[in-house]
Amino acid sequence: MVVEWYVLRVQAGREDQIKENLLRRARAAGLEEKLPVILSPTERVSEIKGGERTVVERKIYPGYLMIEIDLDDQTLFLVKDTPGVGDFLGNPNKPIPMSQEEVQKITMEAESKETAPAPKIEFDVGDNVRVKEGPFLNFDGVVEEVYPEKGVVRVIVTIFGRATPVDLEYWQTERI
Repeated sequence: MVVEWYVLRVQAGREDQIKENLLRRARAAGLEEKLPVILSPTERVSEIKGGERTVVERKIYPGYLMIEIDLDDQTLFLVKDTPGVGDFLGNPNKPIPMSQEEVQKITMEAESKETAPAPKIEFDVGDNVRVKEGPFLNFDGVVEEVYPEKGVVRVIVTIFGRATPVDLEYWQTERI
């Protein structure tokens, strides 16, 4: 029995449901020892909305499952016949297993989800943004500073012809 790791394309947003369905089908077919682990790595990210900080789990690789499997005709059919499963990455007729380094990186990401979450701010200094909420609604500006620990961005907006720095929560702005 040769158990290797593969990447499986699945319907985005249904990763957990497809994972459970695969495990249930493997148990029913008596193949659970050939399909020991299925991962859908997540990360904990804190979001600040309305002044409240909440921690949410996000998929690191949406639309993909990492699957440890003894790949033969029987298990290949079981996986491909599962609703919501697309295909293996690589050649569809002969899937390519992941390297040991890739497996270690992904399993470390999956295990490190217990670390302290940080806000996910996707703005850089110099980005053009539009304010989408608050007293400066629909004002355009440029990001001057980013404070990820606070979840705040400092934006330079023009008010009455003057460049004015305004601190906004990152979710109150959008990139333009």
